[in-house]
Amino acid sequence: MSQPPLPADPAALADALESTGYLPDEGLATAAYLALVMHRPLFLEGEAGVGKTALARALAEVTGRPLYRLQCYEGLEASHALYDWDFGRQLLHLRAAEAAHATGDAQSPDDVAALEAGLYDRRFLLARPLLQALEDSPSVLLVDEVDRADDEFEAFLLEVLSDFTISIPELGTIRAETPPLVVLTSNRTREVHDALKRRCLYHWLEHPDFEREVAILRRRLPEVTESLARQVAGATARLRGLDLLKPPGVAEAMDWATALHALGARELDPDTAARTLGTVLKYREDGERVKALTAGALFGGA
Repeated sequence: MSQPPLPADPAALADALESTGYLPDEGLATAAYLALVMHRPLFLEGEAGVGKTALARALAEVTGRPLYRLQCYEGLEASHALYDWDFGRQLLHLRAAEAAHATGDAQSPDDVAALEAGLYDRRFLLARPLLQALEDSPSVLLVDEVDRADDEFEAFLLEVLSDFTISIPELGTIRAETPPLVVLTSNRTREVHDALKRRCLYHWLEHPDFEREVAILRRRLPEVTESLARQVAGATARLRGLDLLKPPGVAEAMDWATALHALGARELDPDTAARTLGTVLKYREDGERVKALTAGALFGGA
């Protein structure tokens, strides 16, 4: 399938992203554009819910490329990110070969060697996200929450991203014809090593300002009234200023607006806000802190 031409400049990329419902600011659009044209990974850091993962999805849609996502976690091993062998199918292949020769003559050394080599054919290889992104190029590779992975995985990832090649002992070296657009995200639960950051273009994502958040809510949730979108954006911004364990992001603001709309609310009043806090606050301590404050001061208007 033919792919659309790359945007001519950051402004064109911003317009294309907006057509998908993602509204970037000028700095983010510039960073994403440079990652595209320079074939450099883009390292996005910021609090959860500011739109890091959503940007990778929007970039895949804009460029017409397949998206491969690697969700990082503590203890992530290279085999789960790169490739693994399908031992079940290999065993079935071996048993089928044994059955075919059960009534025949003994196998020659050449036959045995060919059978062993056949066990490591490409058809028995299970490609994981990193290998998939290199083979199916050009593509978009999302390495999500890399700060949750271990230091050892960071070093391995740096090696892969240095030249976009993967060596498989049984098959040889696989190199991406076109380097994938790599987006790495971090919630900064720990510091990522400088070596990995230096390999990437870096951008810190802030929570959107009030007007941009209203625009996001209106674009993504057209059924929500302008008044309700403005009140939700205003209340969400005030919640972010309360030193909560988990300040709400854009995703939580969207959930909140959706919940209020589902309840038939056209305005954000203190009673309805208190009953729907579970859509925007995810810790008991945060809920208790907010409820202890004057509800009207937080939710009384935009």
